Amino acid sequence: MKLFPSDQRIGLGGAPIGNLLGEVSDAAAVATVNAAWDEGWRYFDTAPHYGLGLAEERLGLGLDGKPRDSYVLSSKVGRIIYTASDAATDDEGFAINSTRRRRWDFSRDGVLQSIEDSLRRIGTDRLDVVFVHDPDDHYDEAVATAFPTLIELRDQGVIGAIGSGMNQSAMLTRFVQEIDIDVIMLAGRYTLIDPDGLDDVLPACVANDVQVVAVGIFNSGLLSQPRPAADATFNYAPAAASLVDKANKLADVCESHGVTLPAAALAFPLSHPAVAGIAVGCRTPAEVHTNAALARTEIPAALWTDLKSTGLLREDAPTPG
Repeated sequence: MKLFPSDQRIGLGGAPIGNLLGEVSDAAAVATVNAAWDEGWRYFDTAPHYGLGLAEERLGLGLDGKPRDSYVLSSKVGRIIYTASDAATDDEGFAINSTRRRRWDFSRDGVLQSIEDSLRRIGTDRLDVVFVHDPDDHYDEAVATAFPTLIELRDQGVIGAIGSGMNQSAMLTRFVQEIDIDVIMLAGRYTLIDPDGLDDVLPACVANDVQVVAVGIFNSGLLSQPRPAADATFNYAPAAASLVDKANKLADVCESHGVTLPAAALAFPLSHPAVAGIAVGCRTPAEVHTNAALARTEIPAALWTDLKSTGLLREDAPTPG
């Protein structure tokens, strides 16, 4: 299936509207979804993990009333959201105090329940794409039960496409080579500062006709500003001084060509033949509009040449032109 319109290869990542790293009001979350829609974005990704279901609920409110056949919706399986007897503060990066909890579950029953719960929370009749989410420590169960269940649902026409979303490339490469999947969500491993997906998963995707949604392209913040802050994060942890230094050198070259570091970061993954598009997490309408404007930036071909000649970008990284 086609994940992105040919003229709009950017979509909305749903973790921030689930209160990732800070609270977002219901109104701001819905306004963020509407801003993405107004910018022409037609791919929306979410997960039960994001805010213990809160992101799915808010995404559903934002998409309510919009023609269902006019956008692509993805969510994930691997974590079940359940209700406990007492409220507690979430300990996985989401600013939420709730009686809701999450537990790992890659079983057939868990996959079926997760999809049913996601449909209810979002308020929709179908998911176009379902990813097996973060099975890093659950490879055997994912292969034995989660993927076969999703393949069965895809073959029945219940869902459109299946795959996996992870922050690593090695296991994704195994899935691409060993399992009949359609798409992967590659988080943080094909970016301007960390293009290591070129070593394994991206060639595997080309060889096996598997599409890639590239996410985490700002590496959790390091590439999100024209100049990285001294306390910038990489993979949701304080960035090493060497990475901050490299980001500054990347910014030097970008500025010499009249573009910003985040504009180049948004454009970079899209030249790889396996990459169908990108999804960007946004928590406010302003962030949506900023990223949409950056995505429309014309990047001079000479920028990529200079990045390669200075050793800041791998020679084998596909670039525009």
